[in-house]
Amino acid sequence: MFTLVWWALALTPWTGGGIVRRHAPGVAAVLYVGVLGVGVLGLTGCGGNAGGTTTQVQVAPAAPTAAPKAVPSSSLAPLVVVPGGYLKGSAADPEQLSGPFTAELYLDTLSPMPAVDRALLLNASFTEGYQVFRVSPDRQKRFTLQLFRTGSRAKAADLRQGFWKQDVHSHSFAVPGVPGALTDARVEVVGSSDQMEAVAQTTFVVGTLVVDLTIRQTGSLQNTPIPDTALITTLAKQQKDRLSRKSG
Repeated sequence: MFTLVWWALALTPWTGGGIVRRHAPGVAAVLYVGVLGVGVLGLTGCGGNAGGTTTQVQVAPAAPTAAPKAVPSSSLAPLVVVPGGYLKGSAADPEQLSGPFTAELYLDTLSPMPAVDRALLLNASFTEGYQVFRVSPDRQKRFTLQLFRTGSRAKAADLRQGFWKQDVHSHSFAVPGVPGALTDARVEVVGSSDQMEAVAQTTFVVGTLVVDLTIRQTGSLQNTPIPDTALITTLAKQQKDRLSRKSG
């Protein structure tokens, strides 16, 4: 007959920090023992053999917790131009993102047509993107700038054209100093018949970059907003000049 004897069981309370992860019950128990200590069990025979054999069971320590992913940096951040006096958007709204984006982030949160845009980005050899969102102090106008870095100038031109074909455009306007820019000024019905939105948009290519600027302004049927072509023309010229200097 054998009697189960605990020779040593050192349980030391865990005081360290770190990220708590969920596991199946069996795995959690192994990690708990591995962190707290090692249980040593002894089997002692009754009668003639008082010594018995001692068996030690040692559990490997838990694997280290993976470090959180770092926020990606972007070489495009210093290149953006924003309207003076405009404010940052809400961090809780993904569409008001200001910062770098990958292809997956763009498709998940910013793209109006993810299936189509996935093919466009792939064909363009897209490597990185950057968006800036700003809102006017009266919260009426919303400015968005998007930059897309591609594999070549020809691929940038194809990507711009692919994006442009996704919308219906009604009225173009000139952007002095930005040759070849595609432009549109339109007024749309949004939500209900009483809500209107004026859109001024331009897109162009500088080197391997696709540049897209949009200003949206909300209004009503009784007070119809007008597309702010003057502001977007100024910003487009400034953005083109800055990118040309950096690439030149």
